[in-house]
Amino acid sequence: YLDLSSVQLDGSHTPAKNGGAAIGYQGRKSARTTNMLFWADNQGIMLACAEPQAGNHNDVYELQTLFAQLSDTLIQADIPLAGLFLNADAEFDCKVLRQDCSRLDIEANIADNKRNEQQQDDHYIYFDEQLYKRRNVIERANAWTR
Repeated sequence: YLDLSSVQLDGSHTPAKNGGAAIGYQGRKSARTTNMLFWADNQGIMLACAEPQAGNHNDVYELQTLFAQLSDTLIQADIPLAGLFLNADAEFDCKVLRQDCSRLDIEANIADNKRNEQQQDDHYIYFDEQLYKRRNVIERANAWTR
C-alpha cells in the first residue's frame, strides 16, 4: 500500500555513459549526465518521475513544468494531492514551488535555503524538522536507480 502521510521530492543526477536525448556536461560529476525529478511516498515507493533534463541544469530548472508533470501523474492515478505534506531539501526552496504547492493545497515542508534573499520578509514559512527527516527514503530509493 502507499503511505501518503508525506511525500518526498528529489532529483537525481545520473551519468549518461551511453548518450541519450537529455544529457549535458556536469562539472561536479566530471561527466555527461541527465537529471530527473521524482516523488516518492513515505516508504520510498516511487510515485512519479518527470521528463529527464540535461545534467548541466540544476534541479529547479523548468521546475514549474516538471512539477506539473509530477502532480498530473498523481492526479491521473486518482491520488489526491490536497493535504499532502511534501518534503524537499533546500535547493527546492523557491517561490515557484511554494506557490504551486499552495495552489494544489499541498503543505510544503521545504528546508530553508540560506542563500535565498527572496524570503527575507516577515511571512511565516512552515517547516517541521521531524517530518523532514523522512526525506532519507527518497535518497535511498534514488541510490537504487543509479
